[in-house]
Amino acid sequence: MALAVFFGCTFVAFGPALSLFILTIAVDPLKVIILVAGSFFWLVSVLLSSLIWFISVQISNKNDANLQYGLLIFGAAISVLLQETFRYAYYRLLKKADEGLATISEDGRSPISIQQMAYVSGFSFGIISGVFSVINILADAIGPGIVGVHGDSQYYFLTSAFLTMAIVFLHTFWGIVFFAACEKRKPLHIVGVVLSHLVTSGLTFLNPMYEASLIPIYIITLGMALWAFVAAGGNYRNIRKCLACAR
Repeated sequence: MALAVFFGCTFVAFGPALSLFILTIAVDPLKVIILVAGSFFWLVSVLLSSLIWFISVQISNKNDANLQYGLLIFGAAISVLLQETFRYAYYRLLKKADEGLATISEDGRSPISIQQMAYVSGFSFGIISGVFSVINILADAIGPGIVGVHGDSQYYFLTSAFLTMAIVFLHTFWGIVFFAACEKRKPLHIVGVVLSHLVTSGLTFLNPMYEASLIPIYIITLGMALWAFVAAGGNYRNIRKCLACAR
């Protein structure tokens, strides 16, 4: 039973992401490089936020439970802000790389568009974030023990897997909108990405009231998907062409 829970939750959390990787990224070595580099940027941002939180805990009163909970919320907010800061830094790096690729290419054009870079960089942030958020949970799913034997929710592993899947998609959509906002110089859109990221992070503090956190997060995910579609240049005509090709 433990192995069934482990594999089931793993495929729920990373199945869609694995499909996207195989179909849209793995076939292009340049996209794979961008993916790995983006993961490194996310790791550095989390390392810095963890260091800030750790120092805050060490210099505070560890016996004050309310203070420690407040510091946890503070650490989550700092983590979000640093992630978005490093997303911008990665955008600037990719922009410079794009100019270099265009210079050395035969036709004077970059082999990858900024929209594709936005998608891959957002996906890289999402996949590494998902791995770090759920890897320990999946390790515990193998056992020993049974979830809920002491009255806890039996849906802990499943809801964690669905939350991870949403986070992967959200980072992908955030990346697309963020890069488009930087390209078109729309700072309010960047603020919108940061605020939605903060709200999503804050909703996780409602757990174990999973209905109160998971449902709003998926609503935000759908909203960000529509926003990313429009930011990438999508419109009703594109949808009609796509459906016509499918037929």
